[in-house]
Amino acid sequence: MEARRKLQIAVMRQDYPMSIACSMGVMAHNEEANIGLMLEAVVSQCTAKVSLKEIIVVASGCTDRTEAIVEDWAKRDQRIRLVVQAEREGKASAINCFLRQAREKIVVLCGADLLPEAHALEELVAPFADPAVGMTAGRPVPVNDPNTFMGFAAHMLWDLHHLINLRRFKAGELVAFRKIFEQIPFYTSVDEASIEPVIRAQGFVERYVPTAVVYNKGPLTLEDYLGQRRRIFAGHLAVRQTLGYAVSTMSHWRILGVLARHMDWRPRSFFWAWGVAALEVYGRFLGRRDFKKQRHQPIWEMAKTTKDLKART
Repeated sequence: MEARRKLQIAVMRQDYPMSIACSMGVMAHNEEANIGLMLEAVVSQCTAKVSLKEIIVVASGCTDRTEAIVEDWAKRDQRIRLVVQAEREGKASAINCFLRQAREKIVVLCGADLLPEAHALEELVAPFADPAVGMTAGRPVPVNDPNTFMGFAAHMLWDLHHLINLRRFKAGELVAFRKIFEQIPFYTSVDEASIEPVIRAQGFVERYVPTAVVYNKGPLTLEDYLGQRRRIFAGHLAVRQTLGYAVSTMSHWRILGVLARHMDWRPRSFFWAWGVAALEVYGRFLGRRDFKKQRHQPIWEMAKTTKDLKART
């Protein structure tokens, strides 16, 4: 509440700049397949109200060409800085490293395995002109072929995420927030979910920005898909236990209600939808088991089939 009050006073005194400056953090571990495309998309962003002052890439324990690609881009654009973590310490550690380095009061988190649309940054950060806004989230859109089962699963997952977000905020993939804290819990495997309650506790509001589109790639194998879903659900359970906060997608009934209202009744889509629902139930069962056994995953196995967005399959 104090942080919000001070910001409102600054706005009244016209201390808050008309152009909203921000820092972007990119967390990377062996992302050579997409990091170049991602940085090209970021430096080419179309902005009017927003000024991207710096792009800090935190490369954690990379054993491929990720660092070399970032260094090459840093020669082309002085806003890009490479920070190297010799050992892979997990995404939360990389985010905390970025937060220590970031100079601006508005920070953006974007994964190295994403591709933001040309106006995504403008749409995502512009709402911070309102001093009540503490966090925003964009809309992830998968590049997978929806005519395959795994592609259908990716689209269904993120379409439900979008529909739920229209009713109740849920951060994911591309987010921005006010830098009102120094670090997130080092053990978390769901960084956005760990940030939401901190922002709310300070009296700020969150805003979903569906026009801030960022492309991602869903898993192409059942193994990668279930690995993601169990890790995320276990992480959400940990956030609920430690921070007393439940993200909006924790509610099974909320998800089922949205699914029922937007069900595609054509035979293939209908049966595939319930197949995806069954996978989600199983993934949550595995995640709950991991949580009960205290299998925290601050460092997790990469889903390798999600990394190359130029291979849009």
